Amino acid sequence: MATNATLGGTFDLGGELTVHRMGYGAMQLAGPGVWGPPRDREAAVAVLREAVERGVNHLDTSDFYGPHTVNTLIREALHPYPEGLRIVTKVGARRTPDKGWSPALSAEELTAAVHDNLRHLGVDALDVVNLRLAGENAEYPVPGSLAEPFGVLADLRQQGLIRHLGVSHVTAEQFDEARSIAPVVCVQNEYNLAHRGADALVDRCAAEGIAFVPYFPLGGFSPLQSGVLDDCARRVGATPMQVALAWLLQRSPTTLLIPGTSSVAHLRENLAAADLVLPGDVLADLDGIGTH
Repeated sequence: MATNATLGGTFDLGGELTVHRMGYGAMQLAGPGVWGPPRDREAAVAVLREAVERGVNHLDTSDFYGPHTVNTLIREALHPYPEGLRIVTKVGARRTPDKGWSPALSAEELTAAVHDNLRHLGVDALDVVNLRLAGENAEYPVPGSLAEPFGVLADLRQQGLIRHLGVSHVTAEQFDEARSIAPVVCVQNEYNLAHRGADALVDRCAAEGIAFVPYFPLGGFSPLQSGVLDDCARRVGATPMQVALAWLLQRSPTTLLIPGTSSVAHLRENLAAADLVLPGDVLADLDGIGTH
């Protein structure tokens, strides 16, 4: 497997699954609205193969992307999988005919989802499965206990169908509850330069050796915040997206990134962000974005 520079260094998920800190999120490989096949299937396959060729060994996916489309693409493009490639998936939602996202957290739904992921990816066990918590309209966080659904996944882990477990869209309390049931190797929550609500959770994960996997790395900026980001990007000779990704990597040593794209050119741009070192004055200005 060729390597694109350092890809941000490595991290051991669960102490045993070594991945580069710059990964790839496959959601955008589905059609518009994360529904149906991609506009260009050959291009989607090319992006996956390019990512792996450049050293990416952490793919984030779900069988409800499409639904089923993205996992089928991953299998088509990459199976038999290269040694060391880690595929992280998530369960807890289902797609409705109106292209909505509804909770699917019953024991039957979660068990079926795990088996769907196994079948469509073509593997005997899933490296990591995240339990996704969200409401009927994909709103989050959702208050309440996750003990019942997380317990279902813990049982499937005991059966050998899942190697490691993670959580997504969770509060600090739900994170603690999950860890009281089974080991948690990663947390996947929204977090970026402009939205720092998960600051304390990022720090906890770093202190305890648990991966924090932020999504939506560039979004929700006010005009003032965007102006600061654009200025910082000019000063380091990079794009705003590259700076936002580099800031996340420097924010915490246990941060793993999964930026998504359906373009090979954009993929290469994202991967290059892993080697962008932000100087102290730029970091200070970026850190101030969250206070504007």
